[in-house]
Amino acid sequence: MKYKVYFYFDQEYEGFVADVLDLPGCVSQGKTLQEAIDNVKDAIAGYLEVEKEKSESYNSLFIPEESFIGEVVVG
Repeated sequence: MKYKVYFYFDQEYEGFVADVLDLPGCVSQGKTLQEAIDNVKDAIAGYLEVEKEKSESYNSLFIPEESFIGEVVVG
């Protein structure tokens, strides 16, 4: 499954931050871009495992496979 990830360089951390746009609160980082990519893959896997466990026991957050980011024009 593919996820949109917003990568940016954080001056204070002196490395890259990776924010998974489809998964609220799923964020990782790395000193290099490749490290951030590797770390965010682990973060996504962990996030999905926790959500799966929660949905099995609490029937909470459901993450549809067909999620995406779109644009909306107002006015």
